Parts: sequence; C-alpha cells; structure tokens
Amino acid sequence: MNPIKKLNISVVVMILVILLPTSSMGQGMPVYDNTNFISLAKQLVESAKQTSQLLKTVEFLKEQKDHIEQVSTTVRQLNAVKKLVKNNQQLLNMVNRDVKSIINSPYITYEEIPQVITSFEDILVYAMESISYVDKILTSHFLKMTDAERATLLKVHESQSDELLVEVSLKTKRYKEVISFRKMQEKINSRITQF
Repeated sequence: MNPIKKLNISVVVMILVILLPTSSMGQGMPVYDNTNFISLAKQLVESAKQTSQLLKTVEFLKEQKDHIEQVSTTVRQLNAVKKLVKNNQQLLNMVNRDVKSIINSPYITYEEIPQVITSFEDILVYAMESISYVDKILTSHFLKMTDAERATLLKVHESQSDELLVEVSLKTKRYKEVISFRKMQEKINSRITQF
C-alpha cells in the first residue's frame, strides 16, 4: 500500500473517531449483575406469596359476607314470625274481648249470637291455618325454599295478619254500631210511649 493512502486512511479514521459521539461506540459485551437477578427472582416469589394470601383473604371475606347475609335473613325471618305471633295474639284478644261484649249486649238477640260467633270464628280459623302453614314452612325441609323465598312468604303472611286485625276491628265496629243504633231506637221508642 501506498504511504499516502495509508496516511489518508489514518486521517479519515481519526476524524471519524473524533467526530463520532462517544455514546454510539460499542461498549463490548453486556455484563449482568447476578445479585440483581437473584433479588428480582426473590421479589417475584414474595409477590406471588402475597398475591396468594390476598386471594385467600378475598375468599374468606366472601364467605363471611355470605354468613352475614344468612344471619341477616334469619333475623328478618325471626322478626316476621314475632310480628305474626304478636298479631295473632292481638287478634285472639280482640275477638275474645269484643265477642263477649257483643254477645252480652242486651241489644243482640239470641238468634243473632250464632251469626256473630261464626263471623269471628272464620277469621280465627284462617289465622290459625296461616300460623300452621308458616310453622310447616319453617320446620319442614320438604319444601325446598331459599331464605329469601321464606322471608317473602313470611312478609305476605304478616301483611295478611295485619289485614285480619283490620277486618276484626271493622266487624267489631259494625256490631257496636248496630248495638248503639238499637239503644238509640229503644230510647226513641221509650220517649214516644211517655208522651
């Protein structure tokens, strides 16, 4: 090779070395730090353990939520049954008290007494059948019902029990109005005879 050509090549290489930025120059073989790789692997293992613990915790919380919902439903059912029993006890007391006062009234004839008793007796029979049905629902596993279905059914019977109380009150009011009308009629008739 010609010395001038060698010189030209050397100058061009020198210029290129000077003009090229240092960051574009190769740094050789990459070097891995094994300690960083090992600590990364340890962190991944620890993270996996924590994730599995979190999943177990979530599953546990779901189970607890289900248990709380079951207890809540049971409490609602118990409250509905208490209200149903209270309404039926109140119904029995009302019928007992009101029927006695109506039958013992001198303004109700002997022929009317069976009719009065029968009208109230029908309500009591229906109330007892309702309580018996609710008892079967709560104690028998024959009827495959969910807690929500039981609670709904208990609410229906509770509202029917409220309606029975209203019906007894209306019947009592009606009979008492008949009695007061007959009292007033007797007073009017007694005044007419006095004149």
